[in-house]
Amino acid sequence: MKYFNEDNQYLPKERVVDSIYLLFIVLFLSLYFILTIQTGGNNMNGVFIVPTGIGAEIGGHAGDATPAAKLIASVCDKLITHPNVVNASDINEMTDNMLYVEGSILDRFLEGQIGLEETHNNKILLAVNSPTRGSSINAVSAGRVTIGIDAEIIELKTPLQMISKMENGIATGEVLGWEELVKQVSDYKFDALAIHTSITVSQEIALNYFRNGGVNPWGGVEAKASKLIADKLGKQVAHAPYIDFEYESKELFMIYDEVVDPRIAPEITSTCFLHCVLKGLNKAPKISLKDSAYWNTDIDFLITPINVFGRPHIACQKAGIQVIAVEENKTVLQDKMPDNFIIVKNYLEATGVISAKKAGVTLESVRRPIRKTKIIA
Repeated sequence: MKYFNEDNQYLPKERVVDSIYLLFIVLFLSLYFILTIQTGGNNMNGVFIVPTGIGAEIGGHAGDATPAAKLIASVCDKLITHPNVVNASDINEMTDNMLYVEGSILDRFLEGQIGLEETHNNKILLAVNSPTRGSSINAVSAGRVTIGIDAEIIELKTPLQMISKMENGIATGEVLGWEELVKQVSDYKFDALAIHTSITVSQEIALNYFRNGGVNPWGGVEAKASKLIADKLGKQVAHAPYIDFEYESKELFMIYDEVVDPRIAPEITSTCFLHCVLKGLNKAPKISLKDSAYWNTDIDFLITPINVFGRPHIACQKAGIQVIAVEENKTVLQDKMPDNFIIVKNYLEATGVISAKKAGVTLESVRRPIRKTKIIA
């Protein structure tokens, strides 16, 4: 067989073989580059958490940890976070290099049970109690024409009931009807589940939170519901509450015209609270067992509030992931932290620690005094 180029000139067999060999090398290097980028490679990847319902000074209200997360993301290639960090009712300012992951899925990821695979967009199913509220429909429509989401709404046959409770200063609650929800939505094809239902919170607790701050009473039971449902479905799940103004008191209704703590303002200025969830779930990564997915071995650090030690921290200890604890972000917890955690004053300092790690310089090398070089006998 003879080979000719595009000008109909004869090509010796050796040149054809060389060209094929060169093409193979180019394809191999391209594939290697793509896989390296997707799986982390030598990139700087981190996890940013602010656990829900524990009154965090930064991130314990309504997406008020977003600026800190954006700052950390600016020195990372990928920053994995969870809804409590960036959900600000009708606002979500997460950056393009953030991955939005439900809390219990994030725990399993850090434990090495699962990987996370990026996606261009998800088919979102929104579950609501019957009858479907106009605000829910309008929120989905707004998401379709601004974010460009692919979403449909399903009315639940069994109402999902969420009742907020406070136990030892921590927000938690009771979730009823979640098993029926799982059974019903399992009959449909979708990638991520959004839920828009009301949460029962006593008027006294709600008014006290809006006027005096403290622990957000809605977040704890939302996290509990999302975990229960996500564990069964194996998909990303996020909940947004709605205020049932028909049944709320005039005093609670009037709070929306009062000046509140800036950290609570996103809730007061919102009317539907759903947009943040729709934006987050649109590109939330899927659970994956592929080698090409992100795994906990691709993670370089986890950032956490001070004196908080739970499942994600234990997972990082076992996986050898460096934990950075931020002193300014206090909570109601006073957990003892391991000695190998890096303690920083604030998120500005945390950014410096990560930048040093990314630059390949030790922390002691940029501080003075510096210890003498050790001689090992």
